[in-house]
Amino acid sequence: MDNKKQEVAFIIVPLSSGDDKTEKCEEIKELTLSAGAEIDEIFPYYVREISAATFITSGKIEEIKTSIDFDIVNLVIFDGELSPSQTLNISAALDDVKVIDRTTLILDIFASNAVTSEGKMQIELAQLKYIYPRLKGKGQGLSRLGGGIGTRGPGESRLETDRRHIRLRIKNLEKKLDELKTRRSVQTVRREKNECKTVALVGYTNTGKSTLLNALTGADTYCKDKLFATLDPTMRKLKLKNFEVVVVDTVGFIKNIPHHIIEAFKSTLEFAANADLILNVADGSGDWVNQLKTTEETLAEFKDLPPVVTVINKCDKVEDFTCFPQNAVFISAKNRVGLDKLKDRINEAFSDLYSILSLEISYADMPEFTSLAKLSESAEYDYKEDIVSVTLCVRKIYLGKFEKYLK
Repeated sequence: MDNKKQEVAFIIVPLSSGDDKTEKCEEIKELTLSAGAEIDEIFPYYVREISAATFITSGKIEEIKTSIDFDIVNLVIFDGELSPSQTLNISAALDDVKVIDRTTLILDIFASNAVTSEGKMQIELAQLKYIYPRLKGKGQGLSRLGGGIGTRGPGESRLETDRRHIRLRIKNLEKKLDELKTRRSVQTVRREKNECKTVALVGYTNTGKSTLLNALTGADTYCKDKLFATLDPTMRKLKLKNFEVVVVDTVGFIKNIPHHIIEAFKSTLEFAANADLILNVADGSGDWVNQLKTTEETLAEFKDLPPVVTVINKCDKVEDFTCFPQNAVFISAKNRVGLDKLKDRINEAFSDLYSILSLEISYADMPEFTSLAKLSESAEYDYKEDIVSVTLCVRKIYLGKFEKYLK
């Protein structure tokens, strides 16, 4: 939003009887701030009747209109999904102020946070798929948006081209992403061939996954206290007691995320589906129940998932632990608390694959043994007068090769 007037938002939050008003208002607030807008007011209301033309009834629109200071507010955010005509009609009823819905807001945050070419393509694909059915002619409705939130990513000039051009662009992006998916499958096969074990960090957005990656591996992954700060998968090696694994940080999830956004990010989420272990990270000081549930529902898109370990982060802000899952690992990634226990759980998850061997090797056998020891994950040598004491971590599938040295 450089060189543009700061956007100040009035947020409309429709509620149903089962909604937690505080939670919904807090989440849309965080989304809005993550998009770079200021907030003038949040207007929650319980929906008793829906208008086909504007979703919001005319009486409620009048109430909203009297609540908005149009000298300050230049953006209205609706915490839900609107049809194209509803968006335009609400805007017209509110003195032509720019109106966007929740999906547009999320897509905008994604667009401003994507770093890699693949991430940018995924965002553009999701945006175009969302915008395409909303185009009328050459985007006459979209031309009213101006700049700022909701217009980042492909850009106005592209959005206002004809439907045929957008169809071709969608097809082209899908083809490129499929090629990247095929390349990633080859890389996955190569990792499996090299017996490199992967651990995927998944979970609700802003629960501290990137901070955890840094704390575990000593990496310097970008971390920020905002939603969707990480969109592109980041991989780092983690040295455990006897072997190494690769830890992958993936895009965060959020409640009510539109299905086509999940579809656009499936190639990224496949890092989790193809991992050997998943760490489902939740914020112990927040609504961890719904966070875990949202992640589980999103991952349900995939079949044959690997084992999952529940990780409750920010445990330094928790006083009562009795309500949490008994098998969860409690950590504070920021304060580096509980990381050894988490490493132990990761180690245990792969323990069935490895054996620790304590061997005594004669110096005459050392040349042959040294070549064989390359199959091990780790090796420690203690050179004594007549023999060499060796401690190896070996995958069980290779135990037969060491049979002659076993006593």
